[in-house]
Amino acid sequence: MQPQTRGRRGVGGRPRTGKPNPIDVHVGSRVRLRRTLLGMSQEKLGEAIGLTFQQVQKYERGANRIGASRLFDLSRVLDVPVSFFFDDMPVDQESYPLDQAASAEVERQAGFEPDPMAKRETLELVRAYYRITDPQVRKRIFELTKSVANAAQAASD
Repeated sequence: MQPQTRGRRGVGGRPRTGKPNPIDVHVGSRVRLRRTLLGMSQEKLGEAIGLTFQQVQKYERGANRIGASRLFDLSRVLDVPVSFFFDDMPVDQESYPLDQAASAEVERQAGFEPDPMAKRETLELVRAYYRITDPQVRKRIFELTKSVANAAQAASD
């Protein structure tokens, strides 16, 4: 008799919750981050790796797990090392609760704020900034932005 490796309890004896694994969600969010920074649509990314945009969406949400060969393909198309997809992930996997409701509760109690670097607004701002070709204009915009942020912080203190 062969041991059961998949089924109602999933791989490794963990119960299936019907929710994406937090590690898959993290990797998917890194795919989305890089794709957006490059100004690439889900459709273009899908074409480059032989998938539909719906499959790319599922990867980015963590609903579908990304296999090793696909991750390698993504790293080449998005021009990043494979390790990029795991950057900023807590070293201790135990810090990723398996239950999404528990995860949301932990974040709420800790006063968790979503990473501003993952917001679409931030990504669009960075892309627009780097489309400014004149380095002096870009530097002035940078200095202006810092000035406004410092003034806003001083006013709130």
